[in-house]
Amino acid sequence: MQLGINLGYWGAGMDADNLAVAQEADRLGYAVCWAAEAYGSDAATVLTWVAAQTERIDVGSAIFQIPARQPAMTAMTAATLDSLSGGRFRLGLGVSGPQVSEGWYGVKFDKPLARTREYVEIIRKAMTRERLSYEGQHWTLPLPGGPGKPIKLTVHPQREHIPLYIAAIGPKNLEQTGEIADGALLIFPSADHLEDTAITYLRAGREKAGKTLDGFDVCPTLPLAVGEDKDVAALADTFRPYTALYVGGMGSRKQNFYNQLAQRMGYEKEAAEVQDKYLAGDKQGAAAAVPHDLIDKTALLGSVGRIADRMKAYAEAGVTTLTLAPAGFTLDERLTSLRAGVEAMEHAGLA
Repeated sequence: MQLGINLGYWGAGMDADNLAVAQEADRLGYAVCWAAEAYGSDAATVLTWVAAQTERIDVGSAIFQIPARQPAMTAMTAATLDSLSGGRFRLGLGVSGPQVSEGWYGVKFDKPLARTREYVEIIRKAMTRERLSYEGQHWTLPLPGGPGKPIKLTVHPQREHIPLYIAAIGPKNLEQTGEIADGALLIFPSADHLEDTAITYLRAGREKAGKTLDGFDVCPTLPLAVGEDKDVAALADTFRPYTALYVGGMGSRKQNFYNQLAQRMGYEKEAAEVQDKYLAGDKQGAAAAVPHDLIDKTALLGSVGRIADRMKAYAEAGVTTLTLAPAGFTLDERLTSLRAGVEAMEHAGLA
């Protein structure tokens, strides 16, 4: 199992610190540095900035939003980043959610699975550097009856095959991800529930494609907070607002993928309470309603020894790249957490 680092969203007031975190992760031997985008910073610019100031660590989009870019543009960006970084780019994709897709990009959030499949097929075809033509339900290239002609990508990526990941939560999306992608980006993963909530569906998708999970990158992101084991409850409280935001406030009442995931993990009543409070404007109440056990099972908390035990559980559950989101109010605290992640890997015998 390898380690990754997730910088989250740029522009939150810690930009200089984020670069220092990425550089320290590079020095420590972390495998990949991911950056996110929603409706603030775009991931492509951040990854270019990080890649220019690191040496070995891969840079990955977690995620490029599918409604934000035409697929050919994403292929251009991926090829350019891979070329500029010396073959260190990983392409992560996701459909985002209905509020962002329709409210920010003006793209109808319908048929996300079919849209994702076509998007990936176009990117794969463009990256072969053959002339691009495609006929699908959502995209037709070139447009019929006009001046457009099949064009081929002129940029030469460093590698023939750039790893492609999809952010997946629901069973159908996970199965399709296993079928068409090289890896899955997971959020709120519990080692205890990973087989039932993710691996079984990824495996089914791989089997549909005539493949196994060998070589497929199962890549969850986990918050990390280091401290004494007696302080685990306080460490978990650090992530209450974060968990409440996703379980309670991401998407609509009818379409919140993270709330549905919490329910599949056995927190039906609690997930409903968090959502009710959050959507009513009681964010503090929503945070207080998040079960401690849910946070503890989906984060790495406590001493290096306790974190090492959890890392072993994730490795045994099928995780191949464990991405950390180190907590800390200062750069020193975040760097300390970053180093503790490596120490825990060594303690667990996984390094």
